Amino acid sequence: MADVRPYYELRHLVGFEETNLVGNVYYVNYVRWQGRCREMFLLEMAPEVLDDIREDLKLFTVSVSCEFFAEITAFDQLSIQMRLEELTQTQIVFTFDYVRLHEGTEKLVARGRQRVACMRGPNNDTRPTRVPEALRLALEPYAAQVSASAAVRGG
Repeated sequence: MADVRPYYELRHLVGFEETNLVGNVYYVNYVRWQGRCREMFLLEMAPEVLDDIREDLKLFTVSVSCEFFAEITAFDQLSIQMRLEELTQTQIVFTFDYVRLHEGTEKLVARGRQRVACMRGPNNDTRPTRVPEALRLALEPYAAQVSASAAVRGG
């Protein structure tokens, strides 16, 4: 039986171009990695949505945040783990754990969050639209995790 994880994982090896003069990763890269993780999820798990994006669908990032717990540097191996936090008719909230992998150990170095709104229409008249069915289906394996975490939070 396949190992089913409650998250979508993107592996990333940090490069020099992602660090600042001091040598640690510049904060804006964490946000870039959220976007990359979301893109790869669509490519691998819901490629039909990419065709919809080429047509009229827009995925607007409404809010984004990231908390930092430890520094990372060039050549650190990361596991960026995207989870579904909330799914409404027109919006999706993802969380991202940034886990440094080193010699068989894992350390949470940052945690991010992103709210995405689905929109359609020309740029001067864009309106909210339902989350596409193909995307809902791709997110379905995470629904139990949303329910379990909501129960823990009392919601």
